Amino acid sequence: MTTEDGPRAAADPRPASGAESTADSKTASPVRTRRPAKRKSFLRELPGIVITALVISVLIKTFLVQAFYIPSGSMENTLLVNDRVLVNKLADKPDEIHRGDVIVFRDPGGWLGGTGESTHGSLVNAIRDALVFVGLAPAAGEEDLIKRVIGVGGDKVVCCDDGGHITVNGKPLDEPYVYPGDEPSGEKFSVTVPKDELWVMGDHRSVSEDSRAHQQQPGKGFVPVDDVIGRAFTIVWPLDRARILHRPSTFSQPGLAAAGH
Repeated sequence: MTTEDGPRAAADPRPASGAESTADSKTASPVRTRRPAKRKSFLRELPGIVITALVISVLIKTFLVQAFYIPSGSMENTLLVNDRVLVNKLADKPDEIHRGDVIVFRDPGGWLGGTGESTHGSLVNAIRDALVFVGLAPAAGEEDLIKRVIGVGGDKVVCCDDGGHITVNGKPLDEPYVYPGDEPSGEKFSVTVPKDELWVMGDHRSVSEDSRAHQQQPGKGFVPVDDVIGRAFTIVWPLDRARILHRPSTFSQPGLAAAGH
């Protein structure tokens, strides 16, 4: 029994062991050869993915939406310093800009007293410019301004009526967005807005150098519609201040637009 059982026990595991080893080697080999192929395939596709993402980003930034940051307190408390807003760049035509809109526009000429030159090193500036170009960083805004549209082409804007309100085409504005404690305007004025131009004011009226402050310049304080980059429609940063920027209801009061046209 021992002699017969011994060879059988010894012989049985050898083929089984050999078969398992062969099977293991056959099944393991394809797995080892496929993994590098997957990695190589992904690496080949990665540049295309990055380029496609950059192209889409540039197109969005160029034609649709751009991020801007708020560098001053002239729009407080609607917008605070260092807020980030998104600007709809499609809203840059006369029929797409409305009273009450918050707009970003290029300096019409002489509104900004600074040189707009950055104090950072050339490498930092180059990196930032590249990120801004592809829309991955908000524009610094050294040559751009952000204000609220009070009057559009044909409107007569006056400060102030007997109740201390700014009027547009004879209709007084109810302006709850004006900075607490500020008057609607500390200086009197009466202007008629030329066609395709705008009269703009900051919400923090006592510190905002807006249309009122530039009436003695060649543009007489008006902003050409051609200088408008777009309409700010939402605050996106900081997150606890994220919200939609709605057009105040006072600009929709009956007769305001009809009175001026």
